[in-house]
Amino acid sequence: MTLTTETVLGERRFGRFHLNVLLWCSLIIVFDGYDLIIYGVVLPLVMEQWQLTKVQAGLLGSSALLGMMVGAFVFGTLADRIGRKKIIIACLTAFSLVTVVNGFATTPVQFGLCRFIAGLGLGGVMPNVVALITEYAPRRLRTTLVAIMFSGYSIGGMLSAGLGIVVVPTFGWEMMFWLAGVPLLSVPFMLRYLPESLDFLVRRGRHDEAREILARLPTTESGSVTTDTSPSGVATSEALVLETPPHGRVADEAPLAQLFVPQRRISTLMFWLASFMCLLMIYALGSWLPTLMTMAGYPIGRSLSFLLVMNLGAIAGAIGGGLLCDRISPRHVLVVFFVVGAGALAALGLRSHVAVLYALVAIAGASTIGAQILINAYVAQYYPAAIRSTGVGAALAVGRIGALAGPLVTGLLLSLALPHGANFLAFAVPGLIATVAMLFVGARPSALTTATSVRP
Repeated sequence: MTLTTETVLGERRFGRFHLNVLLWCSLIIVFDGYDLIIYGVVLPLVMEQWQLTKVQAGLLGSSALLGMMVGAFVFGTLADRIGRKKIIIACLTAFSLVTVVNGFATTPVQFGLCRFIAGLGLGGVMPNVVALITEYAPRRLRTTLVAIMFSGYSIGGMLSAGLGIVVVPTFGWEMMFWLAGVPLLSVPFMLRYLPESLDFLVRRGRHDEAREILARLPTTESGSVTTDTSPSGVATSEALVLETPPHGRVADEAPLAQLFVPQRRISTLMFWLASFMCLLMIYALGSWLPTLMTMAGYPIGRSLSFLLVMNLGAIAGAIGGGLLCDRISPRHVLVVFFVVGAGALAALGLRSHVAVLYALVAIAGASTIGAQILINAYVAQYYPAAIRSTGVGAALAVGRIGALAGPLVTGLLLSLALPHGANFLAFAVPGLIATVAMLFVGARPSALTTATSVRP
């Protein structure tokens, strides 16, 4: 009997090994969130020091997003060829080092260049931690674990904002960037404790390392997929034979082309469209929500609090949605999220009691930021392990174009001086388009799986 690595890993019980992977991947996302949000924390001082216009400040902010777009595509594809662990650690080291150097920038050009290079690493980390935790997670917890991991992004953002309140007035904005070197202390531990992709090890013929990882995994829940002959239920090197099928070798040669084989082509394009629309909404809301609420007559303090509520809603939506996705189809959950989110965004344009507005903003956060987290998890599960990082990285790269477009499109929209309600109706349109995109995602083409085989 021949079993895919996905089947072997998917049937294992959640245990200490999975907790180790979850903690390291979540910590990486915390670092990622800190580094990305840091720009918003120091922006007022940077603008004052270098006498930047709003347009120039916007371009500096976009430099990191542009880097993330390139990094997600390049390093997502590269990881399927040379290994996810190498890319994760290399990208973490790169964005931490360059962010430290960013603190020594003396001109806007130097600052923008550092942000772009750091963005390459920030973007490269994302698809690979998603792919790694998806590969090792038990099947019944895959989306939930990805959602929990991505909660680290909000934690990192709040850490950045909290430290900014304490650090910047005393030590200057540069210290915020120098503190970004702290994650480098974790690199030696990641080299030792973060596992490489099992599928990658088998495809590269590194069978001894693959057997070591299998030996560390808990036993299966049902016993139906165990590959061992030992009383403990753990696979032993004598009982396990690993092999690489032709499909895995094809994926090694052309991982990007594998996204567009006939059975996947439409789904790939729909994932890209949904990510584009979702990230457009996220960055449009993140950039302009306080301004829109201030324009509607709410005091600035309350307007800023809407951003906090939106992020809290995002965490609740991601984890709650993850639990649902692990029990029913992720596609159905995402369709409901986008429809409800579009309705909440449209309703924000109506005059309502402040408690109702907070509830609507929380729903908007859950159905935009939370939904994007679920899309990442869905994409990772849709594609076979051999092209998983490529699939997630490509979707995120296209999505980053939406992230770049969101603030710009919203600015152009506001320049039309439309009624307050019309602005929020416009925000709902991308949500409806994402809904249609999800409806066209097909069933997973299992006949074309490129997963590596494990033969007991």
